[in-house]
Formats: sequence, C-alpha cells, structure tokens
Amino acid sequence: MIDRTELVVAVGIQGRVARVVVAAHRGSVPRETGVSMLVWRDGAQGTIGGGRLEFEAVARARRMLERGPETGLRRQALGPGLGQCCGGAVSLVTELWDASRLSDVPAQGVFARRIEGDAPRPAAPGGALLADGWLIEPVGPLRRPVFIYGAGHVGAALCRVLAPLPEVEVSIADPREALLAALPGNVGCIAGKPQDAMAMAPPQAAHFIMTPSHDEDLELCHHVLQRPFAYAGLIGSATKWARFRRRLSALGHAAAAIDQIECPIGDPSLGKHPQAIAIGVVARLLKAQAASSARGEVA
Repeated sequence: MIDRTELVVAVGIQGRVARVVVAAHRGSVPRETGVSMLVWRDGAQGTIGGGRLEFEAVARARRMLERGPETGLRRQALGPGLGQCCGGAVSLVTELWDASRLSDVPAQGVFARRIEGDAPRPAAPGGALLADGWLIEPVGPLRRPVFIYGAGHVGAALCRVLAPLPEVEVSIADPREALLAALPGNVGCIAGKPQDAMAMAPPQAAHFIMTPSHDEDLELCHHVLQRPFAYAGLIGSATKWARFRRRLSALGHAAAAIDQIECPIGDPSLGKHPQAIAIGVVARLLKAQAASSARGEVA
C-alpha cells in the first residue's frame, strides 16, 4: 500500500524523499511484501526489517537523492553475501518523490507505474506488487481508526504502543490538555469531552473507554451501543462490568448488544501494569486486523 498522506507530509517537510518498498519476496525475510520506508538526507521513517538489508537500502536511497536515478530495482538474496542468514530473497524498489510527482498518485484506487522492461500493464496482478515489470499498489491509508477515551496511565500507554503502527490511526480524547501534550506527535489529540470525540468516529472504528470516571465510562458505553462500531472495550474488573451490564440493561440495551463490549480488556495474564495492559490490548487488535486483511476486508 502506498500511503499518499504520509508522502505528502514527508515531502512537505523534507522537500524530496526516497521511498523504499519491498515489492516482492520469497522464503524467509524480515518483512513481508508491501512494507515500505521513507528516507531523506539526514533521517528516515518506517522500516523494511532492519539489519544489513535496510542499512544498504538507506545508503542507496541517499545516493539516489544526491545524483539519481529517479527509480531503482534491486533483487537481493538474504544470505552470507549480505551478512544475513534469513535465507530468502527480496526485490526492493526505490523511487524519488517531490511535490511535482505527488500529482501522479490518485486519491484512491491503485497506483501503477512501470519499473523495468516494456511489457504492457498486466490486467490482474494477482495481489503481487511487482508484476511484469510494473509496480502496482493500492492507495491508502487503509488504517483502522482507534479512538481512546481518557489519557491517564493506561490510555497514554496504549497510545504510545499504537502510535508507531502503520495499521492504525489513533485519536485520543481528554479534557486534560497537559496529558495530551506529552503524547506522540502523530496522534490525533482531542482536548474536550470524550462524548464529542465519539460522535466523530467512523463506523469501522475501535473504541477504548478508560476515563477516570466510572459514570463517564458508563455514559460512553451507552453512547457506543447506539452507533455502529467495529470494536468496543472498557477498562475495568469483572465486578465493574457486572455492575455496568445491569445499568446498561436498565437503559434499554439488549443483552446481545451489551455483549459486544469487551471488559476487561487486554490479556489479564500479563498483569495490571499500564504497559502490560496496553501490550495485551494491541496484540488482540492486531490479530483482529490480520484476520480482517486475510478475508479481504477494509480495516
């Protein structure tokens, strides 16, 4: 997937960047086909798996930024010659991007361009990014919107674990602006009532309810059950959830609807430290995301 928004932001800041994408792979490799990273003169964003493969890819990208060419294709075996023992092989495409080239990328759909050879564009690439010398990618981002309500210890920990992941787009709501100021810069911070933030969430969003007030948590559960959502989780104990179930039922929600809210969240076996809760929550979310992708669903 080519993230047009990410490219626009990077080009706006750096002026010119190189994008390195794993266009194909076979065997055991650090990262799968489709992952990419951005490189500029004195920095980078993302990863194609680290190690010597990434080190050399970044060096090539920076040489291209200095003296060209605009596009490069390198097929690389991950064996002793590279100092890596994965045993597989990757095809890396590196392309240079500036403001003028961004206009070539559609707002949605797919972006196809010839990388090598003179074959006509294949009618159906069959899911492969690199086909008959063409690089064909869906235009994204296809990210799961995640809304966190409450920027306390667990909310902040969850936010920090989620923020670097390309699979999600994180928003967090809390009226305490000082707590929001300490969160990662790529997170959407909403300084206000969590109920107002929930009203902005799209139907495919995942919701994590963890405010400092049980009454506000209950109100948010009441609101989320009145709208479409992909997932809803509430922080708390089994005792808290039993009480909430009774109160939600009294508010008119059917038992089957209430069952859609998960409480407790995360993996209780990992413990109650905020980071441990966050790790359990994110693991579950990523597994669900992977299952949706396998079924061909949009996150």
